[in-house]
Amino acid sequence: MQEQFRMLVKSFGSVWTRYEETILMANGKTGGYVTNMNWDTKKGHAFPYFLFGVACSEVEIDCLTGAHKNIRTDIIMDACFSINPAIDIGQIEGAFIQGVGLYTLEEVHFSPEGEQLTLGPDTYKIPAICDIPEQFCVYLLPNSCNSIAIYSSKGMGETGFFLGSSVFFAIRDAVAAAQKERGLPLDFTLNSPLTVEWIRMACDDVFTEMIPKDKPGTYKPWAINMD
Repeated sequence: MQEQFRMLVKSFGSVWTRYEETILMANGKTGGYVTNMNWDTKKGHAFPYFLFGVACSEVEIDCLTGAHKNIRTDIIMDACFSINPAIDIGQIEGAFIQGVGLYTLEEVHFSPEGEQLTLGPDTYKIPAICDIPEQFCVYLLPNSCNSIAIYSSKGMGETGFFLGSSVFFAIRDAVAAAQKERGLPLDFTLNSPLTVEWIRMACDDVFTEMIPKDKPGTYKPWAINMD
């Protein structure tokens, strides 16, 4: 690109001082970057910067308290040619922890009158250093190419956000293992976020059976769950 600008400076003389015009000339000379999608013919490239990744998480739950520990997470992301791997890996790690918060910690509550009760970190739990997996391994897929993008790159952003759900599903598998060990049915439903309270109540035992189950309509709930 620098070489192209040098050629323009030499070819057009004083024109190079007009910044916008010079940019247009450079773009027109190279043909520019083109992305398009013909939805009628199903041909083209609609999302050249989209990327994909997978995550596998291992957790441990305490059936008596409902607490869980993130033991290990492995992530591999197809970032094609990463312009700056350190920044991309940092983005993946940060987005993953945000996802852990969304799927396992940050539960939103509203009062029956519609007032939001969870307005900040003082009323709901956000991810902390203790929520980072003890072993956290992030890899960029090697030898990947994106021939239709600039410098074979992709838009990293916070694409690792959804990968935080791997912790949610790992917790669900752990609850299922606990239920199976006790000879209990596995047809249970767990919603996100899977907080300490929901994990504890999902692990059926003599203590959960002692909790009275009032019929809906016979009492006024303190909060409405946003399932």
